[in-house]
Amino acid sequence: MILSGFERVETGGRVRVRARVSWEESDRPPREVFLETPERFGGDLDPNPDAFLVGCLVPALHLGEARIAVRAPVCPELLENLETAMAVLHTWYGPRYRPVPIEAPPRAPAEPAAPGTGLFLSGGADSLAALRRNHDRYPPGHPARAGHGFLVHGFDIGGVVERGAKYPVFDRARAALDAVARDAGIELVPVYTNLRHLCDERDLWLEKFFGAVLAAVGHGFAARNHRVEIASSYDLPNLAPCGSHPLLDPLYGSLAVRVRHRDVALSRLDKLRVVAGWDAAFQNLRVCLQNVPDRLNCGWCEKCVRTMTALVALGCLDRTRAFVEDDVTPGLLARAKMTINHRQPFYAELVAPLRARGRHDLADVIETHLAAGQGGSP
Repeated sequence: MILSGFERVETGGRVRVRARVSWEESDRPPREVFLETPERFGGDLDPNPDAFLVGCLVPALHLGEARIAVRAPVCPELLENLETAMAVLHTWYGPRYRPVPIEAPPRAPAEPAAPGTGLFLSGGADSLAALRRNHDRYPPGHPARAGHGFLVHGFDIGGVVERGAKYPVFDRARAALDAVARDAGIELVPVYTNLRHLCDERDLWLEKFFGAVLAAVGHGFAARNHRVEIASSYDLPNLAPCGSHPLLDPLYGSLAVRVRHRDVALSRLDKLRVVAGWDAAFQNLRVCLQNVPDRLNCGWCEKCVRTMTALVALGCLDRTRAFVEDDVTPGLLARAKMTINHRQPFYAELVAPLRARGRHDLADVIETHLAAGQGGSP
């Protein structure tokens, strides 16, 4: 893989930074990859080679490239970190992800890093709890206090080519998070990218890739932040190889932009407790990946049903307008896919609080399905 042609262009009220990806082992045609933001935030977006190297690393390994050559200087600390990141991926996923040489001239240290901290906001429980906890711990004026949140188009919205860009869905998510950002006193920065489209495979994205693209956005905005925070996907007892992981995410950082994977000590239910105690976030919680046209959360997909069940366990589903539903039936819960993709712990932790609230109907469904998924009888 060769990365070249780093440049910044302004068009249609937006600023785009882009690079050219040329494949050497794969027969795929060259393509442009980009990060883009509205003009209002464009002064802080830079065609930083670090961003495109981080964002293209995993597809290069996945598609069998023998090297990554960057035609621009790169932070030497990042180069060293990526050697370790490739070793982690190789250890987790085997020979296909063998480390490859990265050929790039080292960049001399630049001006002192920007003092700000950014945090990635999808609208889900992980990221909303991360923002709340960041502000609970770091007072105004502290350089580690999150002053802006990145909402990225090209992930769950606009990330799958065959489903289309779905800009109206993104605008709806942005409106919901604008309310959260105003309440928290931060700027919401929309970012558009096509990095996921380099290799649009669902398992690749979830298991190996998405944390690197988040970090790439952070590097693109190095003029705005010296540190970005990524909310954890799993807690410590249930860690598994994943596209975002406490061992992996910090390795996508450089001398100028540190990457922090936060709140790994909290379970998903712990995070929902945090969100339920913050009304602006609780009313605008967005967990759904179905991106239906008429609702923030569809109310029937696995992630919606799991989250609603957790809110029943906390006794507060009926207090949020994020879901139309005020309750979960055993039939609805029974259709959830509880035993795939490391989701079992998210359900198992709900059994005790559901029983404490007298919801033995839901607790029984969970226990039955988890037992069946582990080889027991239904």
